[in-house]
Amino acid sequence: MIEKEEMEEWDDKCKRQIKRSLQERMDYGFIYTYKPVLDDAPSRVFNSTKEYRDWCNKNLPIFLRYRSYE
Repeated sequence: MIEKEEMEEWDDKCKRQIKRSLQERMDYGFIYTYKPVLDDAPSRVFNSTKEYRDWCNKNLPIFLRYRSYE
């Protein structure tokens, strides 16, 4: 169960958030994380889903979770 203090703290956070401008909300709401290989080219085009999956399996680090489990 949620304690009264936790609810008050949550309420205060919400009130502070509402007072922020849209730009501030966007700045605080998104965190950029560099993704090796994926972020190293502006775009890639594949002729099929199979081609895309093969490329992911061969090129992307496993921790990014883009590899198939076949």
